[in-house]
Amino acid sequence: MISFNEALGIHQTALQVYSRRAQLIASNLANADTPNYKARDIDFRQIINSLKEGNSSSINVSFSDSDSPFNSTSMDELLYRTPNQTSLDGNTVDIQTETAAFSDNSIRFQATMQFLSGKFKGMTKALKGE
Repeated sequence: MISFNEALGIHQTALQVYSRRAQLIASNLANADTPNYKARDIDFRQIINSLKEGNSSSINVSFSDSDSPFNSTSMDELLYRTPNQTSLDGNTVDIQTETAAFSDNSIRFQATMQFLSGKFKGMTKALKGE
């Protein structure tokens, strides 16, 4: 019997993390003019390394309004982005940095989607006996 978790690997979770990261970056961009707003991000590499090590039970990507996208047993937390230049109002959002991060995240999301699409096409061909 085929297990979709084994067949798809970490890519399905990666899509969830990319989606959550896009949400965080969009929130950063939306609050670019909010005094004392601290830009946040996710350490994607740390999450993927945790998944590769078999700690997938500690990863729970959430789209709720809570500050943390991880459950309480996870060591991973939202990170605060270090600003390249200090702002007088305490805001740490750098529009260029956030825009670049959003673009990079979008490209990675799309690449993962294309990879998964190829996996599904391959499984479909295998089921059809092609």
